[in-house]
Amino acid sequence: MKRASEADETQPSTEPAGLARRLGLFDAMMIVMGGIIGSGIFMNPSVVAKEVHTPALILGAWATGGLVALAGAFIYAELATTRSDAGGQYAYLREAFHPAVAFVYGWTLLLVTQTGGMAAVAITFANYALELAGAPKTETNAAIVAVIALTILTAINCAGVRAGSSTQNILMLLKIAAIAMLIFCGYFFITATPEDANAFPTDGLQTTDYGLWASFGAAMIPVMFAYGGWQTSSFIAGELREPKKQLPRGLLLGVLGVVIIYLTVNYVCLYALGADGLAATQTPASEVMRLALGENGARIIAIGIAISTLGFLSQGMLTAPRVYFSMAEDGLFFKKVAHLNQARVPVFAIALQGLFAIIIALSGRYNQILNYVVSADFIFFGLTGASLFIFRRRRQNGSEGYRVAGHPLTTALFSAACWAVVISTIYAYPQNSSIGLAIMLAGLPVYFLWSKAKQ
Repeated sequence: MKRASEADETQPSTEPAGLARRLGLFDAMMIVMGGIIGSGIFMNPSVVAKEVHTPALILGAWATGGLVALAGAFIYAELATTRSDAGGQYAYLREAFHPAVAFVYGWTLLLVTQTGGMAAVAITFANYALELAGAPKTETNAAIVAVIALTILTAINCAGVRAGSSTQNILMLLKIAAIAMLIFCGYFFITATPEDANAFPTDGLQTTDYGLWASFGAAMIPVMFAYGGWQTSSFIAGELREPKKQLPRGLLLGVLGVVIIYLTVNYVCLYALGADGLAATQTPASEVMRLALGENGARIIAIGIAISTLGFLSQGMLTAPRVYFSMAEDGLFFKKVAHLNQARVPVFAIALQGLFAIIIALSGRYNQILNYVVSADFIFFGLTGASLFIFRRRRQNGSEGYRVAGHPLTTALFSAACWAVVISTIYAYPQNSSIGLAIMLAGLPVYFLWSKAKQ
């Protein structure tokens, strides 16, 4: 007799009504890594190198970002043992603070953060796909390919969580293979640049230099955004077979794997291009592969980037709709969004996510939208970290399950780091940040309208 996790998702099940618990530890780990690794690691090393100009500082920025991401993973691991509800971060904010805070988070996710990000990544995928196919890279062609990709991924995820997760796992493994090829070719097929061959110099670095710290802070913005996305794995807690065990382990293993990948990629880029060469190019991964294997190498990594962007889209389509599903179950969104189909997935929530992403992709305003809300995610990261203080005080997690080492210091440092990113972003981009905060806060009156309608 088949286990419930192996049964056909369209067949009747003896499991209680609700989301189908079909996912395991490997799925959780792939979802964590897939939510972090998009196209950023193929391009952001040069952005960081432009801000800080020595290998020591470049790798230091990526290592610091990795430590912050690991601290966040530890915190979310404990939260996962405290609350294993569908929606993850949405549920943490709702239970720790107020449903209004959770609603504003979901509102921002649907209208801007998630859909804007997916639209931008879909267009990036389309441009790479058109280039590889030898087709003209016009805005119309890119929009058509992006819409096709989003539509296919929406349909796959509507077929069941197992279908969506399997697609995500395959794309994630292909993504890791592409990155492994970049690392291997960059290190073994290229002679190190003279200035960086023997050492990673720290000459001229003064820890009391304000300009140095300002540059390092600026470099941390693209680093932190490159590490973002692991929190979306918490959205699928309601579909893990053992969420209190599998989600914490998946978070820690997945984030640790990404930290190792990111540091290795940056080391190889510095080894092959040097700090100055890395800062001078906008496409470091392509440049490394071109030096290693010629134009064929650049074409191979272009295929890898296309797969990486498609995998990121797949992860977003799998995870984010569970937040809108939870909002609808709470009576704070259209009732239909909480509907489950025969495969026991929130089909209307998934379709809604796909539709919004398609609309933004067709509008051509995805980059502008992303500029408005670059700090929004980190506001909620900081709040989610702070929620652990509240859950600990209430003792909702008792003595069982995973507990963050070094709490409250590590938790406080994580929240402070997140809000430091918010402050840095507001300082660097005051106009865009103000618009983003206005969009986010516009969710408050909408929440009160929904609450009144619910009553």
